[in-house]
Amino acid sequence: MDQAVNLWPLLGIAVVVIGFVLRFNPLLVVCAAGIVTGLAAGIQPLPLLAEFGHGFMKTRNLTMIVLLVLPVVGLMERHGLREQARELVRKIRNATVGRLLVVYLLVREISAALGLTGLGGHPQMVRPILAPMTEGAWEQRHGEPTPAQREKLRAMSAATDNVGLFFGEDIFVAFGAVILMHTFLQENGLPTELLHIALWGIPTALFAFLIHSARLMRLERNLLRHGLPAAKLKGENA
Repeated sequence: MDQAVNLWPLLGIAVVVIGFVLRFNPLLVVCAAGIVTGLAAGIQPLPLLAEFGHGFMKTRNLTMIVLLVLPVVGLMERHGLREQARELVRKIRNATVGRLLVVYLLVREISAALGLTGLGGHPQMVRPILAPMTEGAWEQRHGEPTPAQREKLRAMSAATDNVGLFFGEDIFVAFGAVILMHTFLQENGLPTELLHIALWGIPTALFAFLIHSARLMRLERNLLRHGLPAAKLKGENA
């Protein structure tokens, strides 16, 4: 006779969906989902709390990043890091938003391919350095950006970091996803080499670089087309 399957732990998924739809704090949503799932699975409160502590200890390096790196970045911002990054770009005569972001994309992708994923990131690089630099490059050529243009510049800076990291780290042989694919294929009788899997990530990374670079080089033109009066745009095109 088949044993009945307990489906009540799936309530944790509903908690995650509802919490994200209502835009609650993601950390609280995940913790609440874990508690609901554990209790629905029949785990007593104290053992469940012990599991939370065990998970915290396994990921304590992430906690150290939050406790150490972010306050340092915040302190540097308070003492003018964003302003200095913006002024540095303003001094470069030929700097444009597209060229700046393409160079960052190249550096980010190459460094991620070498396993140096910590060289970039939204809190330690995009927000305090890259985004102000793109705004400075824009202000040098076009003046003060509109609120919509500023948000678009910041969003594209963050997207550039994401693209460079996502496609660059797939080339690194010790990256978790590469090792996972290698292990999965080995367990299913398909002999592979880690190096071969990583090398096959190069064409994808190359095409990602070319496609996103083309988007970046058109960024200023698109923002000018949608953000400036027709007379001023016509004068610049002339």
